Amino acid sequence: MMKKKMLSILMALAMTTVIFTGCGSSSSSTSDSESDTEAAVEADTEADAAEAADAEATVDADAKIGVVAMVENGAFTDMRDGIIQELEANGYSEDQIEYQCAQGDSSALSTIVSNMTDGTYDAVFTIATPATQAFVNVESDTPVFFCAVSAPVAAGVLTDMDAPDKNATGTSNAIPVSEIIDLAEATTPATKYGLIYSGNEDNAINTVEQCEEYLDTLGIEYTVATAPTSSDVETAVNALITDGADVIFVPNDSIIQDGVDVLVDICNENQIPTYASSTTTVASGCFATLAIDDVGIGEKTVDIALEYLQNGTPVAEIPAQVIGIDYCSVSQSAMDALGLTESDIVTEYALNVIE
Repeated sequence: MMKKKMLSILMALAMTTVIFTGCGSSSSSTSDSESDTEAAVEADTEADAAEAADAEATVDADAKIGVVAMVENGAFTDMRDGIIQELEANGYSEDQIEYQCAQGDSSALSTIVSNMTDGTYDAVFTIATPATQAFVNVESDTPVFFCAVSAPVAAGVLTDMDAPDKNATGTSNAIPVSEIIDLAEATTPATKYGLIYSGNEDNAINTVEQCEEYLDTLGIEYTVATAPTSSDVETAVNALITDGADVIFVPNDSIIQDGVDVLVDICNENQIPTYASSTTTVASGCFATLAIDDVGIGEKTVDIALEYLQNGTPVAEIPAQVIGIDYCSVSQSAMDALGLTESDIVTEYALNVIE
């Protein structure tokens, strides 16, 4: 009896020991697991911090970057803002970025080019064709990242979009000539197009030549007039209308842009639709275009440049990019003058109606 009682006591003690030992094991395991989790979180935090530090380290605090335009207008101002905003978003300070505009003065542009290619600037962003050509033509060691050059090869700023060979690369807002004419034919069919340009800008000449070629394929007649200065725009537009033009196409041409108010007034009075190559010209009163987002192309130009600025990729290995259409811009005042509504505009793109 006593033996049985002792045996029972010993068994109870053994079970208690097992229970406490098991509890001790579980507590240790939980503690180890918590420690492992804390260690993993700490490691992730340290990795994130190291990654952020590396990102900051890629921005040279002493870097100096130029942004240059030949003239200022709504589109170029938006492009400039897109460039500067994206540079700042990627770690460059306001003090590191210098914007200059030649205000249409070629001698002022030459001075800007000389100052920014003397070795004190790490890179220069150029807006549109004239400023880009001016920088590329001096053949300096300062890399050029161009924004919105509509025909880079024709303008001579590179010879191959995929392999830039003149220390310059960037973005092209290649004018979608055929698509704009298709828009015009679907919305306001014409018997004869009027093409106007100054004859002083390579990009505008190239655009007009594309218009002629495409209209030839469609079997549609056209007439052409040049306005070497903005004061000649009125005469040129009237000549086009007299010659039977019932639609007028306006390329990106700073001289025509300077006189576009006169062009718009004459065309609206005669109920002649005006199709343009940029939203800026539509904002000035021309009827419609298929366009890029101007701030967006500025940002995309910086994204290309970062390959060089922060990753060290040679300019020759950074292909230039053609930026596609974002929307169909339409002038409300032109629609009113033509007696049209949004439903009359035949396009697959979202409408951007400018009041």
